Amino acid sequence: MAKLLPGRTVRMRVRGLWERASVYLPIILMGLMALGTYWLARNTPMLAPPEPTRPPTHDPDYSMNRFSVKTFDPTGRIKSEVFGAQARHYPDTDTLEIDQPRVRSFNARAELTVATARSALSNADGSEVQLIGDAVVTRQASTDKLGHTRPRLEFRGEFLHAFLATERLKSHKPVQITRGETRMIADSLDYDNVAQIMELRGRVRGTLAPAPEARR
Repeated sequence: MAKLLPGRTVRMRVRGLWERASVYLPIILMGLMALGTYWLARNTPMLAPPEPTRPPTHDPDYSMNRFSVKTFDPTGRIKSEVFGAQARHYPDTDTLEIDQPRVRSFNARAELTVATARSALSNADGSEVQLIGDAVVTRQASTDKLGHTRPRLEFRGEFLHAFLATERLKSHKPVQITRGETRMIADSLDYDNVAQIMELRGRVRGTLAPAPEARR
């Protein structure tokens, strides 16, 4: 027959067991935490590393068909208008490649210049246009502030680089220039419409028309 222990004795034994167990309790808790951390590490999905930024490629990011783009000055006056059969924008160079372009540009004196070609390459703001293939740039006849007539001026070549903002025209390839009845041919060209300076290089040939005073 089991012998019952007094209540005080039982409490003392339970207390002793609890004191002995409390010595190992921090170790047990640390072990449980380590197991939990290990389980989380095993079951947490890994985040994919961020993809490196790819440089833009020379592929068009958008295109336009039979379009017209206009630019205006701060007063609302039209500065230029670009027409084209088709255009493609390239993000790596921020340029616009245009098929069958036609460009109309007005300077500060309201003089009109028209440019056409088989194709063209324009920068982002349209201030520079490279005309490629059967390129023609024509400045219409006008009158200056003193009343002097400025005859029609035409440039032709396989390549013409027009700087619309500064009114310059350059080419490293042969060009033909017609100003009124004067005709010139040169291997390269640098023309400043503001300063009225034309520099022709290489083999330069031409026919100079006499001044209006000399015809009298």
